Amino acid sequence: MILLPDPQATEAFGALLAARARPGDVITLQGTLGAGKTSVARGLLSALGLVGEAPSPSFAIVQPYEPPEVRFPVMHVDLYRIDDPAEIEELALDDARYDSLLLVEWPERAGPDYWPDALRLSLTIEPDGTRGLTIGVPEAWRSRWPT
Repeated sequence: MILLPDPQATEAFGALLAARARPGDVITLQGTLGAGKTSVARGLLSALGLVGEAPSPSFAIVQPYEPPEVRFPVMHVDLYRIDDPAEIEELALDDARYDSLLLVEWPERAGPDYWPDALRLSLTIEPDGTRGLTIGVPEAWRSRWPT
């Protein structure tokens, strides 16, 4: 587990992801409310060129970003309000993977087998207020992930 002492460290980790992420990738962000999922996404989007703060896509469900706003297309997805995994099909996220990076908050709403090739980030709020980050690195990411 990696400890992230403050929101700036959480966003800085997201910025590190931007150097490794590519269109076609999926990065899932799991954790309770306030654990730092959106902070990781904001750091990544900022490093990809987004000026200003990225809003949480909680109400929109999908917040798209396109060049020149960012270096390549990104779909920031928040599945918190999805009640049935069948609803995810209507979002056409698999089609978006052809040319976009998918950042998916609350991936557990999709079910355990959705996006098996995703880089899986799990954030926890530790007793001292820091954030704990656990990373699941799939085979598709191994060659570009530090060991």
